[in-house]
Amino acid sequence: MVFDMEVEEKSIERKMEKVQSVIGVGWMKLERITTDPEVMRGQPCIRGLRMPVSLIIKLIAAGRTNREILDDYPELEEEDIKQSLEYAAWTVSEKVLPLVV
Repeated sequence: MVFDMEVEEKSIERKMEKVQSVIGVGWMKLERITTDPEVMRGQPCIRGLRMPVSLIIKLIAAGRTNREILDDYPELEEEDIKQSLEYAAWTVSEKVLPLVV
C-alpha cells in the first residue's frame, strides 16, 4: 500500500478549516474551545484567546481551584474551565492508532 502524503496533508487541511472556529466533539459542542493555526500554533484555546486549554488543565492538576483560576485570569469564565475539562476528557478517550508506512 502506498501512502500519498500530499493527499493526506490536503485532507487534514480541509478538516482543520472546519474546526478553526468551533470544536464539535461527538454529541457535545464546545463553543468556547477554538483552534486556529495563527493562534498559539493551532493549540486548542479558550474563545480564540491566547489561553491554551492545556494551561487550564495544568492549573487544575497543580491543585488550583476554579475560583483561584478565575481570580488570576479575569478574562475567563466558569464555563471556559468546564469546557476545557470536557475537551481534555474527550481527547484522552480517543483511540490513537499507529501509522504504519
